[in-house]
Amino acid sequence: MPLRSCTIPTPLGEMLAVASPAGLCLLEFVGQKGVERELAQVEAARGSLAQSGDSPILVQTQAELAEYFAGQREQFAVPLDLVGTAFQMAAWQALLAIPHGQTRSYAQQACAIGQPSATRAVAAANGANKVSIIVPCHRVIGSNGSLTGFGGGLARKEALLALEGRAAQQDLHGF
Repeated sequence: MPLRSCTIPTPLGEMLAVASPAGLCLLEFVGQKGVERELAQVEAARGSLAQSGDSPILVQTQAELAEYFAGQREQFAVPLDLVGTAFQMAAWQALLAIPHGQTRSYAQQACAIGQPSATRAVAAANGANKVSIIVPCHRVIGSNGSLTGFGGGLARKEALLALEGRAAQQDLHGF
């Protein structure tokens, strides 16, 4: 499948977006540690090198990100074509279930996928998430409410949570 890529300006810095015809495969901040490795993983999994250019998926991604940063979008509709293991996919589906404006702990996320003892594995899966913001790993915080790991940096994580109106507050009910 051919891959298309572009950079998307955001208030938090430029992002590299890569899409297959099926959906968005990668969305990361330019210059962030590990982006080249993630791009290589996507290219290997899809059997194609990413070529700069437009696609309907990339146009939709840019429009939805602009709406998100303007406070006009809480849920993304752009199709996703995620690249990862079965466990990572389960962890990422749990991320997608966290509502806008709410946070969860890694332990809560592990419970949500039916593996309460897999907190560290869930944290590693979140770290391997290749679609920042749209697959909202920024909504996962430490069990004590602290901001922890985010590939784009803790300042961006804090900004995203503030944009969503929760700052570093944690929603612990139900666990």
